[in-house]
Amino acid sequence: MNPAFLLLPDFLLILLGFLLVRYTVLDKTVWESVEKLVYYVLFPALLFHSINQTYFDWGGTSNMLLVAAVAFFSAMGLSFAAKWIFKPSSMSWSSGFQTAFRFNSYIAFAAAGRLAGEEGVALMAITTGCFVPVANGFAVWALAKNSESHIFKELLKNPLIIATTLGLISNVLGLKLPEPIALSMSRLGAASIGLGLLTVGSGLMWIQSKKDGALIAYWSAIKLLAMPAVAIILGRYMGLSQGQLNSVVLFAAMPTATTAYVLANRMGGDGALVAVCISIMTIAAAVTLPLWLLLL
Repeated sequence: MNPAFLLLPDFLLILLGFLLVRYTVLDKTVWESVEKLVYYVLFPALLFHSINQTYFDWGGTSNMLLVAAVAFFSAMGLSFAAKWIFKPSSMSWSSGFQTAFRFNSYIAFAAAGRLAGEEGVALMAITTGCFVPVANGFAVWALAKNSESHIFKELLKNPLIIATTLGLISNVLGLKLPEPIALSMSRLGAASIGLGLLTVGSGLMWIQSKKDGALIAYWSAIKLLAMPAVAIILGRYMGLSQGQLNSVVLFAAMPTATTAYVLANRMGGDGALVAVCISIMTIAAAVTLPLWLLLL
């Protein structure tokens, strides 16, 4: 399938969410509740179930995870440098820092499944299983420095970190859920993809000011261009299989996580700035993602 159309169903759901919140009775209040449901229940179920049920060939995927780590921490380092390059306010930097390296797992899982079926979902589960706790941890760290929140308390309360950690522990110990519970978790996880994409659309905002415009453009360029560029160059250099290369580049090329807005608001950060970052990156990704897939 043409890469331009591969992700079309996902972006159509995002567009539908955008239209629903503005032109129907399903207003912002409804979608804020849906977003909390996805964040606290449905997506943690997807993460736990995917990781728990996946066979992790750590030896066979070690190079893929190394490439993902280099791309991830390169983006984080470039994002951190914004503090000196642009000299933003402490609030702006601590809120937006996370947007250059966090990734939208809703789109990632949907795209991975469409690109490579069960194998793609399994590889994406391995990657996100390793980096969801890390990404959330650094995001909480930056926000905690600028608020009265305690970093370890916030980490222990984060549902994505909890679900990922429990999934990894249960997988390593060989613990499997009883079939009825596993099936329920699977259905909750499946619901998270569609609803998650709709909430991405419902959270898109029109850009109403040019405040911190250069800073947002910088973070967007890191996330959508620099991070996947590192992944594809290093992945080819290390001789990753096509499936692994597809997965790691897809992971790196995702727009930032919509949960970044939830986290920034909950920890007293600049939610408006993060919302604009999410909107710009998500819209721009409709162009950049097919281009990266075309290069693959």
